[in-house]
Amino acid sequence: MLFSRKSAQVNKLEFPPEVDLPLYRSLHNDLASMNDLELAHHYAEHGSREGRQSNVLRTRHDFTEMIPRSAKVLEIGPFCVPILRGPTISYFDVLNKEQLSERARKLGWEHSNCPEIDYVSNSGDLRIVTEQFDVVLSSHAIEHQPDLIRHLVDVEHLLNPGGVYFLIIPDKNYCFDHFIPESSLAGIIDAHVHCQSTHSLRSIIEHRALITHNDPLEHWKGNHGEFMCDIADKVELAISEYRAADGAYIDVHAWYFSPSSFRGIISALNQTSYSGLCTERVYHTLYGQFEFWAILRKPL
Repeated sequence: MLFSRKSAQVNKLEFPPEVDLPLYRSLHNDLASMNDLELAHHYAEHGSREGRQSNVLRTRHDFTEMIPRSAKVLEIGPFCVPILRGPTISYFDVLNKEQLSERARKLGWEHSNCPEIDYVSNSGDLRIVTEQFDVVLSSHAIEHQPDLIRHLVDVEHLLNPGGVYFLIIPDKNYCFDHFIPESSLAGIIDAHVHCQSTHSLRSIIEHRALITHNDPLEHWKGNHGEFMCDIADKVELAISEYRAADGAYIDVHAWYFSPSSFRGIISALNQTSYSGLCTERVYHTLYGQFEFWAILRKPL
């Protein structure tokens, strides 16, 4: 175990730095002769883009191990593969246990591990949750939120003062979103002002017609697949799907982030008072992986 998980006082937790310079030096032989200033410059200019390990975190398990075992936690969207289990863990999802199990069975996935879902909202409305928590955790969920700002505001309300939001987020550069541009602050605010509750036609077209393969290692090697293959048919099918839904929710990505763009968006939302959550850590995507890890904190 990399970290002690005894204390639930998350407001006092200190998380590993994003770049631990002595460790960064020791992990990479070609950096052994560099001083700290040179190391910091190297990581900023090369190391992050090369996916080099720069701290003690190597896997998503290492990341979630930092959550104290005694902390009161809400895990959003566990499906049938919850990240955390235990008496202090509650779950929120859009389906109940039986419905999730049936969905997993139809997909051919293991369905015997679905947890009891404490809070169920078919529309994904976190405002039905009646408790507060030390930690909220989500994995590959934030990019699906039609109104990202509403989601962040709701999470903030669920957190105790000093509480933290642990996020596992796909890096659009190394997954099927590769060819889709990073999301903008303007687009995120526009969705919020218009109270977006389902995905736009734009998001449906992006997710159905503009995606590519989902092999992260191939993306790291520079092999991104063919862009806009069979585009006419895919766009037509996306429009038909959108019209057939007639306003009903279609589960696609709405937002596309890299670690640096996510940090910038959260900072901008904080500065413009759209969100009170502050960036505690953003750990860059490691080579061969397609997700990054972030921690946001509610002020005391």
